Amino acid sequence: MSDKSRKPQDPETDVHEDPDEPAFDWMKPTAPGGSSAAPSGQVPVQPESRADRKAAESADVEPEPPLFAETVADAPTSRQPSHYSEPLPTSALQVRPPEDEVARRNAEREQAAKVKPMGPRIFQVLLAVFFPVILLVLAVRAVTSPLFLWVEYNRPGFPGDGYGFSTDDRMTYGSYAVDYLSNWSGPRYLGGLVNQDGAKLFKDSEVAHMADVKMVILTSFGAGLLLILLSIIAIAYLRKRSEGGVRRGLFAGSIVTLVIIIGLAVLAALSWQQFFTEFHRIFFANGTWTFSLEDTLIRLFPGQFWVDAGIVIGALVFLAATVTFILTWPTRRRRGLDSKSAAEEEASSTEIDDDGEAEGLRKDTNDTVA
Repeated sequence: MSDKSRKPQDPETDVHEDPDEPAFDWMKPTAPGGSSAAPSGQVPVQPESRADRKAAESADVEPEPPLFAETVADAPTSRQPSHYSEPLPTSALQVRPPEDEVARRNAEREQAAKVKPMGPRIFQVLLAVFFPVILLVLAVRAVTSPLFLWVEYNRPGFPGDGYGFSTDDRMTYGSYAVDYLSNWSGPRYLGGLVNQDGAKLFKDSEVAHMADVKMVILTSFGAGLLLILLSIIAIAYLRKRSEGGVRRGLFAGSIVTLVIIIGLAVLAALSWQQFFTEFHRIFFANGTWTFSLEDTLIRLFPGQFWVDAGIVIGALVFLAATVTFILTWPTRRRRGLDSKSAAEEEASSTEIDDDGEAEGLRKDTNDTVA
């Protein structure tokens, strides 16, 4: 090969330019008739850029058939609709039940809304039941105290002891008996006491009866303390769950207390001796609470003492129940009706003011237009 022979030249390549022409015939766009070649005598027009080719290809793609009935209804009639259409997702909500069924459901809903929960009612009833018992226990505790003894022994008209006890003797020995009822000492607390001549102050039968009385008193005090704790729980519950529940419970309890105390007062006034006897028969066995006039218990606590104690207990309970009755009387303010009426009046006045302002605005508008 001679030097003068022509050397083959490399084809010109430019990697940075895109000729936008397909490299093979199968990449050319097909004609509407399905052949890739252009009709004879015509030069096929190629898209100028790659974006134009993509737009041309997407124009030839048929759209997918619609999935739902509404889309099928809106689709062009020229295309064949799909044989399957899903039901509307809210089609079940379009079915309305009969009118009587709707009325029955509304009536049941209103009745359920009007029914009050049972919890507050139960606690109100418990508070009403506990209230008279608590007042009675507190009144008994006030009577079984040295203060009441001192008032009784020193009040004018209280009968003296015909067997030699002075007021100081009664106060000393009576204080032992009262203290024994509320402390945790055994029968020896009274059985070991002696009088001035060295003889035993209380007989064994008297000590045994005081032990029985102590059991009743301590039991009642314990029950009263338990009821006080339960009442505090009921009050705390009602304050959170029921507006006015505490007031209604105490109001009902005061009524129950007044009825009970008035009934007992009538029975005691008609026949005190029978009332006193029946009371002892309830708590003590027969023959364990009867003593002679010479016994120490009768000399310290004569019949007048028990009459006065019953009057004081009844008076204290009656006074506390009456005050509670007055303080919990269901007035309009306590029932919240005044606040509701004020709110309604304020709402009505606001509506009137709004109507007046609207009327004034309409007048101003009419004047302006005129």
